[in-house]
Amino acid sequence: MRALARVQEWYGPHTSTAAEWPVDALLTAKGKTTVSVVLPARDEESTVGDIVGVIRRELVERTPLVDEILVVDSNSTDATAERAREAGAHVVAQNEVLSHLPPLTGKGEALWKGLAASKGDIVVYIDADLRSFGAHYVSGLLGPLLADTGTHFVKATYERPYLGSDGIAQQGGGGRVTELVARPLLNMFWPELAGFGQPLGGEYAARRQVLERVPYVTEYGVEFGLLVDLLRLIGLDGMAQVDLGRRTHAHQPLPALGRMAGQILLTAWSRLERQGRVLGSESPARTLLQFGFGGQADLVDLSVAERPPLASLLLEEDVA
Repeated sequence: MRALARVQEWYGPHTSTAAEWPVDALLTAKGKTTVSVVLPARDEESTVGDIVGVIRRELVERTPLVDEILVVDSNSTDATAERAREAGAHVVAQNEVLSHLPPLTGKGEALWKGLAASKGDIVVYIDADLRSFGAHYVSGLLGPLLADTGTHFVKATYERPYLGSDGIAQQGGGGRVTELVARPLLNMFWPELAGFGQPLGGEYAARRQVLERVPYVTEYGVEFGLLVDLLRLIGLDGMAQVDLGRRTHAHQPLPALGRMAGQILLTAWSRLERQGRVLGSESPARTLLQFGFGGQADLVDLSVAERPPLASLLLEEDVA
């Protein structure tokens, strides 16, 4: 009950809408602060160019709010890199960033490499598969950070409809892993974070100095891990959320969602271990047995790797 009261106390002052942060006002507040927008992208040739183009036109050329647009090409097999460059982004290949390190896979790896390759004081992460993108996604997330030096991390919230095979949107049907896995875990073990409407959403922004101090899970547990780790680092009052309206994107098939759920469970377990809350417990299995429609069994590896806080790596390199 105390945690619920804490969330209710936090929610009002730390939740806003994108409309509350007009671009002209943000430009004044920006001052000398630099902003990088980072898009992790794997086989997103159909959407990445449109997203980059909107940012370029609206927030670089029309109003100079964004200083850098960086696309991290995560081993794409299509024309993702070409479409992003044509639209005006700087594109880096995931494995060529900090190339002296053994390469890892997954979304979190692309995000971590994007942090390393970008330069802005504030980093805004945007998924590259969005079909509903508008410039307010970026300006909305920047609002609390530029307006309040005490805010260090801003997460997006939105309505997530589910688009069926018929193309008809089902309101409230999106975010299946969020509702079935992430939200129950947060309410059980980190109830202070229960007020975040979209804890697994891929749109968020933070100050570089904060992001460089937390580890990144390399697979789909990255957003869950960042929320939990940032709560311990900056506290709930250093976090905020902004309602961006509506978010549509391509949906994953159920087997992929199962793998995603497993990776999030393992990420949660690792945080509980790190916080000393599962002492003496046997570690969970890292595999998932899935069954296809024809009854065939498939054993899937759910292992998640983790990149260390970037600041620790940079410090080691400076010392060397």
